[in-house]
Amino acid sequence: MEKYDVVIIGAGPGGFTAAYALNKGNKRVAIVEEDLWGGTCPNRGCDPKKIFVSGMEAVERINQLAGKGFIPVNSIRWPELAAFKRTFTDSFSGSFRKKLQNRGIETIEGTAKFLNSKQIQAGKQVIEADAFIIATGQRPGIPDIEGKEFLKTSTDFLDLENLPARITFLGAGYISFELASIANAAGSKVTIIHHNDRPLKGFDGDLVSDMVEAFKEKGIRFVFNTDIRKVSRRGGQLLLTGSEYSETTDYIVCATGRIPNIEKLGLENAGVESGRRGILVNGYLQTSNPAIFACGDVVDKKQPKLTPVATFEGNYAAGKILDASLAGISYPPVVSIVYGSPKLAGVGITVSEAKSAPEKYEIRDIDMTGWFNYRRMNEPVSRARLVYENGQLRGACILNNEADDLVNYLAILIEKGITREEMGHMILGSPTIAADLRHLL
Repeated sequence: MEKYDVVIIGAGPGGFTAAYALNKGNKRVAIVEEDLWGGTCPNRGCDPKKIFVSGMEAVERINQLAGKGFIPVNSIRWPELAAFKRTFTDSFSGSFRKKLQNRGIETIEGTAKFLNSKQIQAGKQVIEADAFIIATGQRPGIPDIEGKEFLKTSTDFLDLENLPARITFLGAGYISFELASIANAAGSKVTIIHHNDRPLKGFDGDLVSDMVEAFKEKGIRFVFNTDIRKVSRRGGQLLLTGSEYSETTDYIVCATGRIPNIEKLGLENAGVESGRRGILVNGYLQTSNPAIFACGDVVDKKQPKLTPVATFEGNYAAGKILDASLAGISYPPVVSIVYGSPKLAGVGITVSEAKSAPEKYEIRDIDMTGWFNYRRMNEPVSRARLVYENGQLRGACILNNEADDLVNYLAILIEKGITREEMGHMILGSPTIAADLRHLL
């Protein structure tokens, strides 16, 4: 039986980040993975999605300038873009595993299950460790409805060789908005169905409403306050049926939520407590068994379940194992981005939080549609809702095609407490999005 200082379960961003840090700290480390090395993000999540987003952005940029020197683009050559995506994803898992091995990190393929608080079964092996880090992430959840076998996931969508003419998305979270934007730009007829009338609940409601209207202008259809109860095949099509609703489509993507990968772990054998939303941890990312840590999307937490957050937590968990005196985890402002067209991004104190404490926060609405950097690309909408405390920026929600870059700049200003006066002492390239920052402070 092999004995390690630390065994990490899950080779996604949280897990491999922790493995690198522990290896650098001279710990003997093994990492166990049952699926793809590198996790969801580089194999079938953020990275392949962003390649398709690049195609969407190219189409949208040209179409915004239609009649101003450009001819509108109505579709994308999907098979060519899908083939380009595969140049990034096909070889990633194997090459990433070799990268871990080259660092001296033991890689074990198989499903991990705790036998007790010190040992796990990993594939055909039994291995022991002084400490464990669980970083098994989440997977798409599929509702238990009649015909659920016809429902596809974001993974299936990103693996499509050809794009169906009609696509329906169930759920109105960031995954549906992003994939719907991609499919719409590529020429599909797109519908988003949601069980209530408040999509993207983590973002400012006013800007979400503006985003929905912008999507409708592009031809994306929304059906709110509708629960789908049955899916059936009708000839070569799929029939969705709900309360007072029925419609046929060619392809259905279910994006109604994600569930933590915990059921195979045998957590009860190690005294690790969990709930519906994931593994319970304290302020040191320790589970109810202090020798077992958890990080990333598998954790029940209030922070957004995003790759950068998992990476941050993986670094922290490794640091805590290397130095028991390390203070509790403290999160910087977390950036969340919806890669639609336009994009929606937020960071820091939300508008809803600010409204609940009006004596403490000030909210400013800024319409940037007429600003040069947005007019030159003929963007139809550019808005910001900013939260200030005693004149200092504390939060932001942005809606425009540059929101993914702009929100990162604002996150730096918030984290570092940079004031308008300090910005005035900086000379930045102009005309750029960064040069506009002084006008937002």
